[in-house]
Amino acid sequence: MNAVVGKALALWGMGGADSRLIAERENKVFRVDHAGAAYALRLHRPGYCSEAELRSELQWMAAADAGAIHVPSPVASAEGRLLHVIDGVAVDVLSWLDGRPLGKTGTPLAMDDRLGLFRAIGREMARLHAVSDAWEQPEGFTRRRWDREGLLGEAPVWDRFWDNPSLAPEARALFLRFREVATETLATVEGTLDFGLIHADLVRENIMIDGDKIQLIDFDDSGFGFRLFDIATTLLRNRTEADYDALKAALLDGYLSVRPLDLSVLDLFIALRAVTYVGWIISRMEEPGSEARNLRFTATASDLVSAYLADA
Repeated sequence: MNAVVGKALALWGMGGADSRLIAERENKVFRVDHAGAAYALRLHRPGYCSEAELRSELQWMAAADAGAIHVPSPVASAEGRLLHVIDGVAVDVLSWLDGRPLGKTGTPLAMDDRLGLFRAIGREMARLHAVSDAWEQPEGFTRRRWDREGLLGEAPVWDRFWDNPSLAPEARALFLRFREVATETLATVEGTLDFGLIHADLVRENIMIDGDKIQLIDFDDSGFGFRLFDIATTLLRNRTEADYDALKAALLDGYLSVRPLDLSVLDLFIALRAVTYVGWIISRMEEPGSEARNLRFTATASDLVSAYLADA
């Protein structure tokens, strides 16, 4: 057993419980079965978030859970703490959510009532935003900012996409041009756009379906941002579906049935979301499968950026 896992189980009063690694992306996530219940034990990637950011993430998830949003709820340790640092690794425990992911990246969706499901996803996304706006953030609350600087500034949250070392000169010129146009456009409209706490990574794998419940997991990248960013993330990861236009309409219909949202620059945010991946991969070029992902991210972003600039 991982030594950190063993120490964490002891801190949470689960010493000797069965645990197994189920995911290894930004974090290592273990399923723990103890006393008839299941939990998610997370070992956070060192350096990705500060302790203050991780505590804030857990506070927000607890608020979302209290607001009847279906999210994992933080579980306090025997000392009453939501977060511990063990051998230099930040660790927390969440309640386990049953269900299945909406889908897998690169694999066509297979489900019944596709439009009804996307309408429900839109509603849940809007409910998360509404609950977040009604919540009074505690003192010291801090998360990353997916604002204009966080997306297009000199030091974006997910790195300088225009400096991806694999870019050909033409692609780099395209991305630099997009950065210029997008910065100007966002500077003009940002004051009118809905801004607040967002999940920021509502991809297929982070939307869990359990019967008629839509459950949202993996708040690692959550922070302050434009609400269009959440919608753009989900749409981007489903744009290759044959019925994408209908799925898009259903998602937006579901969202707007709960709360209003200015959709006038949605295409800009879909292109912005695409280029974030071109930056995200820069620091992960040595990881297995990164070459193929980098090619896919760059091709997708190039297509969307070219289309946006043509329309703009």
